[in-house]
Amino acid sequence: MLDKANLVKLARTPMPFGKYQGRMLIDLPEEYLLWFANKTQFPEGELGDLMQLCLALKIEGLDSLVKPLKRDATLGDD
Repeated sequence: MLDKANLVKLARTPMPFGKYQGRMLIDLPEEYLLWFANKTQFPEGELGDLMQLCLALKIEGLDSLVKPLKRDATLGDD
């Protein structure tokens, strides 16, 4: 789960629905992710997996390591 491809996806994938629709997953507030974890449930599939990874990174204070990956995706991958 914690591989380069998933970290890039966190940085470049927009939230497809809800209050924070259009915001990159890595930029979702920790409180919003905790709400999914505690009050409802994460979506099924890749989106839910990425949101769970995002929450884990935020809890550990590692989300700042992903933000530099937000550069324009059209430039190509490293």
